Amino acid sequence: MNCWLLQTNLTSWVLSGVAASSSSRSCVWIIVLASFLELSVAELKDIIEKDELNVKQEDAVFEAILKWISHDPQNRKQHISVLLPKVRLALMHAEYFMNNVKMNDYVKDSEECKPVIINALKAMYDLNMNGPSNSDFTNPLTRPRLPYAILFAIGGWSGGSPTNAIEAYDARADRWVNVTCEEESPRAYHGAAYLKGYVYIIGGFDSVDYFNSVKRFDPVKKTWHQVAPMHSRRCYVSVTVLSNFIYAMGGFDGYVRLNTAERYEPETNQWTLIAPMHEQRSDASATTLYGKVKNQGERERCATAVLFAWSTVLHFFCYSQVGGFDGANRLRSAEAYSPVANTWRTIPTMFNPRSNFGIEVVDDLLFVVGGFNGFTTTFNVECYDEKTDEWYDAHDMSIYRSALSCCVVPGLANVGEYAARRDNFTGLALRDEVKYSASTSTLPV
Repeated sequence: MNCWLLQTNLTSWVLSGVAASSSSRSCVWIIVLASFLELSVAELKDIIEKDELNVKQEDAVFEAILKWISHDPQNRKQHISVLLPKVRLALMHAEYFMNNVKMNDYVKDSEECKPVIINALKAMYDLNMNGPSNSDFTNPLTRPRLPYAILFAIGGWSGGSPTNAIEAYDARADRWVNVTCEEESPRAYHGAAYLKGYVYIIGGFDSVDYFNSVKRFDPVKKTWHQVAPMHSRRCYVSVTVLSNFIYAMGGFDGYVRLNTAERYEPETNQWTLIAPMHEQRSDASATTLYGKVKNQGERERCATAVLFAWSTVLHFFCYSQVGGFDGANRLRSAEAYSPVANTWRTIPTMFNPRSNFGIEVVDDLLFVVGGFNGFTTTFNVECYDEKTDEWYDAHDMSIYRSALSCCVVPGLANVGEYAARRDNFTGLALRDEVKYSASTSTLPV
């Protein structure tokens, strides 16, 4: 049972008490809640101390402990001293920790909890003053849990030539991990997509050839296979996934910019031409919204300049016109489109101007990765938090690159092999932590 529970976001346990009383909710939550409340203290301790437990915020773990105790407070409140040290307390917001944890009656009444609170406050202070360090991965109060989803940054243009570099980003630890397969050839200006357990690398350019080839990577087995090629060679290609198909649109075949589009069906291993776009376009970005493909590409600005924009979807908003090139300058600006209201709104500008970068959503944060700033390729990474309406610096990649592609892979059984090392994963092979530069500000906790 414990393995199944680890796959369940602990927040659902906390919320399931409300869900059980609502006729609009499935009765499955009643079963989940009952199963959770009947756990022994040893079973609950075993679950909440796991790095694999999928929680974005440690508040949810603490709230789950309180819900478990409240089911039989007289007999269970004594276990707070056993359970509290298993919460990554130093990763909580300071305000929540002070108001909800430190001042909790169960915690205040336990002498054994006092040193835990003191150690958590010290760890919080060290994190705030000095930033994250490798020692945080051995301290159970500060060690980040393993991420549910991994952001892959694949290939690109670096130092005057394409690269085969692949880095995996662990958003919970704010670290990049080098997972490059040296046998794979370099490529840039390609597309990437995740579908049914595989990462697909589509089209691209290696400084000599323009590709119609497609490669498929199995992140569990760590194997690469060639699949059916596209009908057209495409670099600067727009790629997205919809209804279990991969769509490849536009691009440049070495001679002309394309308005053609095609889609790939994994079951048949076939690409099929679909209706062409009205305009030729390359260096565009595509995403899906409400079951439709949105291709945000070239458009005229001031009658003459061409804008190359990048887009993705977060919380039913299409974040389009993120950065790009207006014909004269690389941009920092960004806008969000609401299809419900059919309106655009401007969001705060990025720290760095950039075009030809990667863009993806991880843990409800919008990440922009690498790119070209008008003078050089960059390794800078930053992310936008819709809740705070702010951009934050994330740790840099290990190499400067533009024209890379990014995709997010969720629910990997071997996620520890793509995440920053925790103290209980030191024996894993085939991965090395990537060196990084200090940031001026940090990710929101």
